[in-house]
Amino acid sequence: MTSSLIRGRPRRAKAHIRVRVTHAVLGAVAGAGWLVLPLMTINAGEPVPAAPTGPVAGAAAPQDETSPADLVLPLVAGGAAVVLAGYGYLRRTRRARSRTTPGIVSVTPAAPTPADSERQARAALVLADDCVRAGGEELSFVRERFGQAETERLTHALDAARTELSAAFAIWRRYEEGVPEDADARRQALVGVIGRCAEAGRRLDAEAPEMDRLRGLDRGVGGALEVAEARFRELTARTAAAQDAVAALHVRFPPPAAEPVTGYVEQAKDRLVFATTHLNGCRQADDSADRTRAAAHLRAAEGAIAQAGTLTTAISRLTAHLEEAAALVPPALTGAEAELAGAREPEGEKAEDGSPRPRPVPAAGELRARLAHADGVLAGVRAEATSGPYDPLDALRRITRAVARLGTGRAGVLDAAAVLVARSSVAGAEEFTAVHRGAVGAEARARLAEATRSLAAGDAEAADTVSRQARDLAERDVRTHGTPYVGTDGDPAGPAGAVLGGILLAEDPDGGPPAAYGGPATRGRHHFRPPS
Repeated sequence: MTSSLIRGRPRRAKAHIRVRVTHAVLGAVAGAGWLVLPLMTINAGEPVPAAPTGPVAGAAAPQDETSPADLVLPLVAGGAAVVLAGYGYLRRTRRARSRTTPGIVSVTPAAPTPADSERQARAALVLADDCVRAGGEELSFVRERFGQAETERLTHALDAARTELSAAFAIWRRYEEGVPEDADARRQALVGVIGRCAEAGRRLDAEAPEMDRLRGLDRGVGGALEVAEARFRELTARTAAAQDAVAALHVRFPPPAAEPVTGYVEQAKDRLVFATTHLNGCRQADDSADRTRAAAHLRAAEGAIAQAGTLTTAISRLTAHLEEAAALVPPALTGAEAELAGAREPEGEKAEDGSPRPRPVPAAGELRARLAHADGVLAGVRAEATSGPYDPLDALRRITRAVARLGTGRAGVLDAAAVLVARSSVAGAEEFTAVHRGAVGAEARARLAEATRSLAAGDAEAADTVSRQARDLAERDVRTHGTPYVGTDGDPAGPAGAVLGGILLAEDPDGGPPAAYGGPATRGRHHFRPPS
């Protein structure tokens, strides 16, 4: 529907034109009147008696001709009217060429370029993922204190946000792969990514007041501080045990096997030192009844404690996976030998249970080449397993992939081996991203989300491949990130490590507020302020 403002403008413009035309016509008529008037009054005098015939001396000259002076004024008036009419016409023409609709300022925003839309989508994905991760960290402390029933509403909102974010990552991955191909459809895909991320943030923003109501930090941090300090003490002991576990990993396995957790003990200690500083600050602020500052210190400490837990858990998780893989290597070799023997059998021969063996997908020549490759892989794994320390997860990866290339399918122990390898890779990428989220970009996060979906769908090989890509991209992002906080490198209690981990939001020179449960509008609501 057209607004009354826009509909009224053309009528008023036409009215102005009619007035100007009327003025011009009246001027022309007036000038013409001045021209015609003398002609109309030449013979308009009263009749006089006829003069006597014959010449009369001293008779006056005839007076029946119009004087040229009488025509000057009408000619000047008419010319002026014509000039004014022409000037008005020229002025209207120039104005029409150089203006838009009178009185309306119409600013049409330029359509964003594909590059601009992609940047917006990347930023939206990173922001939404950070909100979901920070919300999960805080919710774990609240659930530990109040239980599952009291936090069900918050958990439901977080799960809904994760669902929206997962859908956004899926759309983005298809976009990265060139699907869809049509330009308009690709533009709409980016709009969908941004919209899904916005909805994830809205879900969390809507429940942020419920989180604050349940925690009641404006009334005091006593109960919440006790939960944080209890977990802090537990992690202090676990960190010492994790240091011993890493040393044992280096004794039992070669360096590449322990590489995924290299430096994790030191980072966990840094997080705990940072947490110590803010736990003390929280207690001091609470004693002085500065509830706002106490809540900010508490959230900073909770974020650091949660990440210290992630780092120590990663070490124990990798240790367990390596031990499980080492136990699986011998049966995996046996299973792989059986698969190779089956692939070499003539077509149509029955398996041991009487069922027909599946026909190999590769052609005969290609199959022979793949069989030769698989034989070499198995021989290499056997040599490593008997010659000294080796990486059992990598050995299982090579075994399962060599068999998968034969196209005969996998069953039993080989499936279990492939799933173990994929679980370890996905968990490693997830842990690294969680404790470095302040630097990890959208591409790494999108591949991690894809790996998680593939693992849930049972595609272990794809999950392993994509999660390793995600880890490589995340490590590249961290290497190139750097830190804007000059002078804080090496200071465990400084903001650099906390900003890198996403514990602080990097909105202020001192690191900014701590991340809290909420979306983009509420996650930074706990601000530090100078002590009163």
